[in-house]
Amino acid sequence: MAKFRRRTCIILSLFILFIFSLMMGLKMLRPNKATFGDPFGLELLPVLHQQTRLGKNFDSQNNDKINSETNNKNLKSVEITMKPSKASEPYLEELQPLNYYLHVFYYSWYGNPQFDGKYIHWNHPILKHWDPRLTKNYPQGKHSPPDDIGSSFYPELGIYSSRDPSVIETHMKQMYSASIGVLALSWYPPGTNDENGENTDDLVPTILDKAHKYNLKVTFHIEPYSNRDDQNMYKNVKYIIDKYGNHPAFYRYKTKTGNALPMFYIYDSYITKPEKWANLLTTTGSQSIRNSPYDALFIALLVESKHRYDILQGGFDGIYTYFATNGFTYGSSYENWVRLKFFCDQFNLLFIPSVGPGYIDTSIRPWNAQNTRNRISGKYYETALGAALHAHPSVISITSFNEWHEGTQIEKAIPKRTSNTVYLDYRPHKPSLYLELTRKWSEKYGKERATYALDQKLPVS
Repeated sequence: MAKFRRRTCIILSLFILFIFSLMMGLKMLRPNKATFGDPFGLELLPVLHQQTRLGKNFDSQNNDKINSETNNKNLKSVEITMKPSKASEPYLEELQPLNYYLHVFYYSWYGNPQFDGKYIHWNHPILKHWDPRLTKNYPQGKHSPPDDIGSSFYPELGIYSSRDPSVIETHMKQMYSASIGVLALSWYPPGTNDENGENTDDLVPTILDKAHKYNLKVTFHIEPYSNRDDQNMYKNVKYIIDKYGNHPAFYRYKTKTGNALPMFYIYDSYITKPEKWANLLTTTGSQSIRNSPYDALFIALLVESKHRYDILQGGFDGIYTYFATNGFTYGSSYENWVRLKFFCDQFNLLFIPSVGPGYIDTSIRPWNAQNTRNRISGKYYETALGAALHAHPSVISITSFNEWHEGTQIEKAIPKRTSNTVYLDYRPHKPSLYLELTRKWSEKYGKERATYALDQKLPVS
């Protein structure tokens, strides 16, 4: 009888252990859920509502519950940082050729004490809501690196400096692994910078050199620096082309007429009146850059539907949509991309939709949870890429490689937990998930673009 009891106890214990292991396994494999809100305004965009900007401004939408993709504060646990295995790094020589019609927005504004003497951008301030009555309901002050940073995710490279040559090289290697051909570098003229950073124009030569090592190209994403107008834009475009235009990594887009022209993305282009842009971008303009050694393709940011006609009047060569939040603006709404492509075809404009892996900026805008877009383990990103391909665009842009403040990065992120915060991560997948998805869709886009390029008379090489 005693032997029977012992055997029964052993069997029961093994059964309980099996059930527990099965439940834990299912819990780890369960994907995140997501819901999507509807837009109701553009209060965070410049001009439409004056508000301190990070560099990319967003408004509110109806409540979007994000379930597991939310920071968990005030946890009574010790810090845990997990590093991925080296096996997750693909062999570069095994990858497909780069797709030069796939661009990614890149930020070089990060700093740390080792390279910069202080933290830059990782200690981003918590931005106030424009309504003081709401501001008082949220935290104030700045983040305090290295454990508390202005992001809901934590980078695999740690709190890096954009001046660290090894970081720049790693970034280029990651882009190469993702089959991205062009990085669109956030740029301010010498002596100017964003509100929370310092000027980084001196980094451009190193970025160009490292990009060239991996056959990448560099174009420029010109930010809305102070007093930007047609006259200083002419000077700054001339500066960029004179200083960097002969570098082998400097990007040029081959047009339908066979010309290879530089390309400039112009962020917040709608802030400047179309008449001013026309001075620079039309052949009869008083400050015309057309048919000169500094002629280029200028790509305007389209936010509202009515901006289409301002873009035409201003003399731009194309449009992009930047924002990674589906439904936030007319331009960033997937349902409008086919319509926008038709408009661009009518007026011989390039259409460049912007896709993103998700969005969460509550580390710096804690009052903006409505705009969060759950990554859904990569499904949100693939939905955006599918919508972009359906529109048969000239180029696809990705928001972003490393805009950590707004949680749009495809750069590798790792699990990290401190006494106060649990950072989001890409589990149950590897830190390289979004690079791998990008590579898959880059190859798919390359094949599909080749099938419609001839009909649209688009360049194919």
